[in-house]
Amino acid sequence: MGSERRSALTCAEWQFLDIGRPLKLEILPGCWYFALPNALAQDKFQPDISIYPMNATKLDISARSSVFKTPWFELIGKKIGDDAALHYSIRTHDYVSILAVTNSDSFPLVHQFRPAVEQVTLELPCGHVDEGETPAQAAARELREETGFIAKELVLLGSFSPDTGRLSNKLWCFFAPGVTPAKEKFVPPIGIEPMIYDRPLRHLIVDEPAFSSALNRATILMAVAQGRIKLQ
Repeated sequence: MGSERRSALTCAEWQFLDIGRPLKLEILPGCWYFALPNALAQDKFQPDISIYPMNATKLDISARSSVFKTPWFELIGKKIGDDAALHYSIRTHDYVSILAVTNSDSFPLVHQFRPAVEQVTLELPCGHVDEGETPAQAAARELREETGFIAKELVLLGSFSPDTGRLSNKLWCFFAPGVTPAKEKFVPPIGIEPMIYDRPLRHLIVDEPAFSSALNRATILMAVAQGRIKLQ
């Protein structure tokens, strides 16, 4: 077992030791997700939280300052109360992520190189909400630009924080049933390779290592949880 894998397991196990029970955790494919024992998952184990002080309270942000700015994001330093050290967060445009389904029950996806992780990833069509756009308008545009498909209907599945520890923007998740190819000739953006995925969603989530975006998985989870689609 590699050192990174051991560290992730150790960290997760210590989190559960904090509530009074050592656990044997299993890594699930695609990210550092962990499977819980059935007894805990079914709420048969109830830790005594009365012995822990309630110290998670909202703190005052006494000052904000722009530390670094690019056309794509801005680094914000926040002073919390009397703490001398600043907390840094990233301000950027909101994200959209679209789970689109064709009339033949296949899924338009994209391959692209992501410099942040230095890998070619497999993803749902996604992108930023541009200035002056609504999230729904951005979702329709990104779907058309990246895959060449037109959304007849866009169902908002929810809006979430992509990363509560560092990002201040929102992720808007959409479901687009019955998408159809645009009538005009489609030319994908440079660096984007669209594809039609015709295997079950379960296979995409479990057996496709290139499908590694937690934000994409959140979009699929919301669609499944709301009964819009089945994993099969």
